[in-house]
Amino acid sequence: MTDTAEVKTATMETTSALPAEETERMSGEIVAALKTVFDPEIPADIYELGLIYKVDLKNDRSVDIMMTLTTPNCPAAGELPQMVENAVASVPGVGVVNVNLVWDPAWTPDRMSDEARLVLNMW
Repeated sequence: MTDTAEVKTATMETTSALPAEETERMSGEIVAALKTVFDPEIPADIYELGLIYKVDLKNDRSVDIMMTLTTPNCPAAGELPQMVENAVASVPGVGVVNVNLVWDPAWTPDRMSDEARLVLNMW
């Protein structure tokens, strides 16, 4: 069993051995950690850019993250997944972090939050 959070939703389904309070705390802190990671070429964090597709918090406290980049030719492709792994691993209570880079579905600007659109002046 795992706890799965589709990143762009406000709730997390919980069918876990972890206490609900712990799941909620860790989920919030994982999102906060993701918001500390910025694409070096874009002045917005990867969470608000919509680059994080899925975060899966498991019973053993390991975290699987499915993410993408704005383009397969992104110059930061080598460093961003490691930055995400390091940021999430710094959350108290988190175990092993696995970051999977995916290209399907392809990222499009409509995945950005209003906050990212404001920062990038893309209205």
